[in-house]
Amino acid sequence: MKSVMGNGFRKASIGALLVLACAVAGAAAAHHSFAATYDSDREQTIEGEVAQFLFRNPHSMVQVLAPDDTGEMRRWAIEWAGVNALTGEGISRETLRIGDRVVVKGNPGRAAEDYRMRMLSIRRPLDGWEWRGTFD
Repeated sequence: MKSVMGNGFRKASIGALLVLACAVAGAAAAHHSFAATYDSDREQTIEGEVAQFLFRNPHSMVQVLAPDDTGEMRRWAIEWAGVNALTGEGISRETLRIGDRVVVKGNPGRAAEDYRMRMLSIRRPLDGWEWRGTFD
């Protein structure tokens, strides 16, 4: 008995599935391509006050008011790990408060004028709290 759906239909279906799989894999890889946004060969340290802490997925964000290389105050956007990873390390939405003085070390953004970093560590000198780690 011959199938109503011929060989051509099966090949087209397999082809469509392969295209979909490649698209999904590409999107996942692009999401985790920190090298496109941050210079992983360099590290930078800033010190300033927390202006905002967004405890969220896929990555939490800390915004810090700190001087740039010329001494002008800038609002730095610092990308951190997601909620699940941070919660597993004892960090909650209450860990950082607006006005907390922090020292952040990270990989700077490729476009210096964006004032961005990928966080490698953060320390609050007032009480000695700190986090060091990596995230995907």
